[in-house]
Amino acid sequence: MKLVVVSAGLSVPSSTRLLGDRLAAAVGRAAEVDTQVVELRELAVEIAQNFTNGFPGRALAAAQEAVTAADGLIVVTPVFSASYSGLFKSFFDVLDPEALAGKPVLIAATGGSARHSLVLEHALRPLFAYLKAVVVPTGVYAASEDWGAEGLDGRIERAAGELTALMTGLSGGASVGVPAGVSGGVPAARVTPAAQADAFSAVVPFEEQLAALRPTG
Repeated sequence: MKLVVVSAGLSVPSSTRLLGDRLAAAVGRAAEVDTQVVELRELAVEIAQNFTNGFPGRALAAAQEAVTAADGLIVVTPVFSASYSGLFKSFFDVLDPEALAGKPVLIAATGGSARHSLVLEHALRPLFAYLKAVVVPTGVYAASEDWGAEGLDGRIERAAGELTALMTGLSGGASVGVPAGVSGGVPAARVTPAAQADAFSAVVPFEEQLAALRPTG
């Protein structure tokens, strides 16, 4: 299976890249994967040029092809102004809108304070839901104080396990965005058309419900 890590870290070394590497290593311990890292800072100029001329440069095109062909993605961004970085968003803006449809994605972010941890839920998860990706339930946020502290390793292992399960399910021949019988990481109950029809036929009109609440006499 092919795993691609998209890192939007800007410095060298980068805590964003480090988090991406640790997540990829955890996936590698759970399954046999071929891992490729896409460093967005190396593509910044080509991304900007793609916006102005409509054509990706050679390196950007190769990164786009890698992401499109991947069996699973790990995406990691630093937090800027309480959201993902502009470089991170710009890369996915120049990606084909259908490239991530049905693809398992693990979202992660780094920041200087734990107060930014909700960036995973209010920014990254909606972005990848819009792109039709299958986002694993556990996102991983690492603040400065998390490195070397208890808790981060457990979150990494849990998220990596969820991504591995989705990737393994898809490589086994599933034709949908999640393994058969799974919805958002929870087994889905099978509902027959007849059961759905019965449920809707039992609906009581709102006027009748209001009438039942009015006092009598």
